[in-house]
Amino acid sequence: MTTTIKFFRLRLLAAILITVSGIGQVAMLWFRDLTGGALIDAMTGVVYIIIGIGLQGQSRFTLFVAIAVPATAASLVLNTSPPGGFNVLQISRLTADFAIILCSAMVLTNTRK
Repeated sequence: MTTTIKFFRLRLLAAILITVSGIGQVAMLWFRDLTGGALIDAMTGVVYIIIGIGLQGQSRFTLFVAIAVPATAASLVLNTSPPGGFNVLQISRLTADFAIILCSAMVLTNTRK
């Protein structure tokens, strides 16, 4: 397997993960009370979906965004949750964000000019 195919698959994995995470965040509107926090989470989900669509292309800018936005969202989740008070959905979201950051960083470090 060539190096190009490996990194294409990593980019595709990051695109799938961020799109599924975004769809999940938008879908949570049907299960939560309609508050400001729920709308912000849904808006973050829409941004995740747009990034997932962008990762289908070949832009390096999308890789930067795919690292910065999940890192920011993960830091907000970590800072606003009480210590030891994470539920299963927050842990899965943080795990997906970390996987997206890792895949995008690996692809970004191996892109050529």
